Amino acid sequence: MKSEKSNNALGLIIAIVTFAAAVSAAITAFLIVNEKKKRDEEELERYLDCSIQ
Repeated sequence: MKSEKSNNALGLIIAIVTFAAAVSAAITAFLIVNEKKKRDEEELERYLDCSIQ
């Protein structure tokens, strides 16, 4: 009986850690993509400004 409870607790802890890692990875990926898009837009804006002059 005790072993089953400890297995359930261990499974719950693993599930929580896995969920936290997945959320963290998703947030990191979103931030990286967002930053790259911002950099690309700034580069394009500089290019257009230089080509107009």
